[in-house]
Amino acid sequence: MIDHIGFMVADHPRSRAFYVQALAPLGFAPMLDVTREQSGGYGSAGFGPPQQPQLWIGSAAAHGGAMHVAFAADSRADVDVFYAAALAAGGRDNGASGLDVHYQPNYYGAFALDPNGHNIEAVCHPPAG
Repeated sequence: MIDHIGFMVADHPRSRAFYVQALAPLGFAPMLDVTREQSGGYGSAGFGPPQQPQLWIGSAAAHGGAMHVAFAADSRADVDVFYAAALAAGGRDNGASGLDVHYQPNYYGAFALDPNGHNIEAVCHPPAG
């Protein structure tokens, strides 16, 4: 089981603002900001549900290729709200909300590219109802 994930972003303030807005519909909010002095060279921001940062972004040149991170949504409506919030926050469309039955019959997801080109997804697995 994964406790948290982190990756570097080239424009920390812009990326932080993107994640604040895009992840709010999924119950994620900024929980902790760590300065360059505290971390030994790079600033970072931790996002999560109450009590535990599960996603960290660090301020440095983005390394290598783009990453894919999928967040669990409680409902299809939450996936739709995530997608709208991500685009409103400056994300780029990488797959509108909808069923992706090639993954599984009830796989309902939406994809947006963050300011660094990372593929951010919200997905809900239960059937509509």
